Amino acid sequence: MTIRLPHGPYEPRTTPRSFGPTGSPPVSRTVFAAAHVVADPYADVPPGSPAAVDWDATLAFRRHLWAHGLGVAEAMDTAQRGMGLDWAAAAELIRRSAAEARAAGGRIAAGVGTDQLTGPAGRAAVRAAYEEQLALVEDAGAQPVLMASRALAAAATSGDDYLDVYTGLLRQASRPVILHWLGPMFDPALEGYWGSADLDTATDTFLKVVAEHPDKVDGIKVSLLDAGREVGLRRRLPAGVRCYTGDDFHYPELIEGDAHGSSHALLGVFDPLGPLAAQAVRILDAGDKDGFRALLDPTVALSRHLFAAPTRFYKTGVVLLAWLAGHQDHFTMLGGLQSARSLPHLARAYELADRLGLFPDPALAEHRMKALLSVYGGGR
Repeated sequence: MTIRLPHGPYEPRTTPRSFGPTGSPPVSRTVFAAAHVVADPYADVPPGSPAAVDWDATLAFRRHLWAHGLGVAEAMDTAQRGMGLDWAAAAELIRRSAAEARAAGGRIAAGVGTDQLTGPAGRAAVRAAYEEQLALVEDAGAQPVLMASRALAAAATSGDDYLDVYTGLLRQASRPVILHWLGPMFDPALEGYWGSADLDTATDTFLKVVAEHPDKVDGIKVSLLDAGREVGLRRRLPAGVRCYTGDDFHYPELIEGDAHGSSHALLGVFDPLGPLAAQAVRILDAGDKDGFRALLDPTVALSRHLFAAPTRFYKTGVVLLAWLAGHQDHFTMLGGLQSARSLPHLARAYELADRLGLFPDPALAEHRMKALLSVYGGGR
């Protein structure tokens, strides 16, 4: 039994691996999966129109993550924030997901940004937009994640401008937040964030924000795809402030850590890897570092493929895998983003995921992959 992929024939798995839900979160690391959203495939949505979300399927996927003991990072980059998910839909998503989290007893954090701004804005308007979203996230009962802002990147002229805006937000926050540094590989509009294109200078500004308000910062989330820089940042954090890795290239070694500390996790790749990732961290809980790496290291090839340049289009592969795994009934994305990756790229993602045993029903995944190939005129 083979499937003819663009790069050659492949023999799929016939039996799935077992990653049964346990409901108990890992204890040695705090682990969030940044979750995707499911589009409504029947909505008549012209380009530029408000997002149309399939709420039932979207919330069901979050329940799947909570059932495996993972936290959910809501309305962030993986949910197409700024790439199809507008603020009105993001606000509704945060409210609905926070209510589901309470019902399920699951942990939830949610992105605070400035994407309600529709044009150029000064720092005062940027701060007001942040404050509006911070209030909504806190009212919903989610932990705030202060995301990098395109509007602030455009308005700021120095590191001091970032210090001013973030200091005001941290003073307003009623509970400790997670500060998010998203690199330009994920969003080119964030080039030079924290006031400088020089990463050493930007790092100093970022850490100054943390150092001046350690009681208001639960942790930092670093998405720079640079393991050495993350380790350096981690070692400079005040006591009690966590580092959540957002490095989808080096996460096993960063989560394992070294003699000086380790990273927690807030990762987009843990959307498709959820059950496997949860099991790996529970193995780490037991002190079995070799077992942890043996389970998680083989997933890096898939992650590096999904997050290959242009990195910001990794969401397409994430949603493809959710469809193939049976978590949703279609391969449709907000803004038509299902077209953002080539057929060979998608086919390779299928093969890598199948080799890992990520599909609960390999026959269903094979059937759906063949259907996708047939749409492109292949699948013989």
